[in-house]
Amino acid sequence: MIAYIEGRLAEIWDNGCIVVTQSGVGYEMGLPSRTLYALPSKGENVALYVSLTVREDAMELFGFAAFEEKRMFEILLTISKIGARTALAILSTFRLEDLHRLVLEEDPTSLTRVSGIGKKNAQHIFLELKYKLKADDAFVTGTLPSPEVHETSVFRDTLTGLGNLGYAEDECAPLVRKFLHDEPDMDVVGALRFVLKRLGKGVA
Repeated sequence: MIAYIEGRLAEIWDNGCIVVTQSGVGYEMGLPSRTLYALPSKGENVALYVSLTVREDAMELFGFAAFEEKRMFEILLTISKIGARTALAILSTFRLEDLHRLVLEEDPTSLTRVSGIGKKNAQHIFLELKYKLKADDAFVTGTLPSPEVHETSVFRDTLTGLGNLGYAEDECAPLVRKFLHDEPDMDVVGALRFVLKRLGKGVA
């Protein structure tokens, strides 16, 4: 079972990458958007947690920056009517704490934000997700991540992504901090897009 890959980032495209290990073997894998935007530049080293999915006609690898994301991806795959692409789309739309919050707040409608999930499927997915998360040791009933933790996580992940693109932390940090203060619900992808647009215009 392939669970972790470390090597040189050979190629990147809109929803995946190829990582070449020291043995010279290249692994192609799909990525959620947050992992994709945090990748270093081509040619640099990268380490990813990996989930292998097997279908009748193909074997596919999916990479994640954090072990917890890989674990959630595999939980999502155990839900009927969710395939690998839908699970990846869910993780590209929601942070892990968002999924826990969605369950705690009894909010299945939010799942319709994911492309391809309608109201009926959202209700079905929600009920199974609720059961599986409550059965999972990492899920603590009745708790919610604090806004400070959420902001810190998005703040640090955004700075990491900008650093991988060659921007200095001291240049970006004030802009990221102000943006997240004004838009506290923004995710890493949205923050990166905003900051890169501002930096491209030379606006600090």
